[in-house]
Amino acid sequence: EVQPPCLASDCVVDAYLDPIVVDSDQMGIATVDLPPQMLLQTSPESSMKRMLAAGAPSIYSIGPVFRSGELGQYHNLEFTMLEWYEVGGDLASGMELLGSLAMQTLGHASFDVRSYRQVFQETLQLDPINASLDQLREACSPKDARLTASIGDDRDALLELLMSTRVQPTLGFDRPLMIKNFPLTQAALARQSEQDPDCCARFELFASGVELANGYDELTDGEIFLQRAVTHNLKRTASGRAELVAKSKLYRSMRDEKLPPCAGVALGVDRLLMVAVGAASIDEVIPLTIDRA
Repeated sequence: EVQPPCLASDCVVDAYLDPIVVDSDQMGIATVDLPPQMLLQTSPESSMKRMLAAGAPSIYSIGPVFRSGELGQYHNLEFTMLEWYEVGGDLASGMELLGSLAMQTLGHASFDVRSYRQVFQETLQLDPINASLDQLREACSPKDARLTASIGDDRDALLELLMSTRVQPTLGFDRPLMIKNFPLTQAALARQSEQDPDCCARFELFASGVELANGYDELTDGEIFLQRAVTHNLKRTASGRAELVAKSKLYRSMRDEKLPPCAGVALGVDRLLMVAVGAASIDEVIPLTIDRA
């Protein structure tokens, strides 16, 4: 078990997740050369991967993470994340470990596995990788017409809308469901899939229509990591978000020390508890949400 810092000088660049920014001059530390701003982390990923690159064995952490602007049925500004990295792990072992955890905590004897393509084909009768933009727009619900129009030609944003509004609410009601092999454009920090070159070795866990965890057969190439960070920053600026540091401490760690082959998983503890007790909203399982903190 490790305890990564909640406050750090940079974080993994995600196109749509925003860290909470803290001005360093508020900290009253004149003896340390801090950057102008520090970030409350959206996940412990960056720090934990730096530990792995420095020689740590398989590790896990459980603690608070922060995401700006997130509040709702399944979201709170601060929540608890269980994150782990299995050195030498891959897509199959990562899914097996996560599935075993889901079975034990949710009381099931098994879990299902489907590909991203399969769940779209079964739910919407279209192939999410090969479907045209017009087909994706047509599949969106009429009640989301304004949002669909605002998305324009952003293919991944259309797929995210379809996943969250039409596919996800149908998933994992009989038993936990693992979805694997997401589109390569949604790889984040997963390596390319060996099974499907159009996809990445990323997997997610769903139960009772709720996304509980996200996992990768981890990308270990520092230069590809940097390319993806740059691409994510372009998406951030296009949506009005501030850029984040691409040549981060994690990038330098991956370049100079090398990240070992591993599988990583991030699981939302509060959402897992929601599903386990049959709660309808996250504020039923977090004693003091941000509006009451």
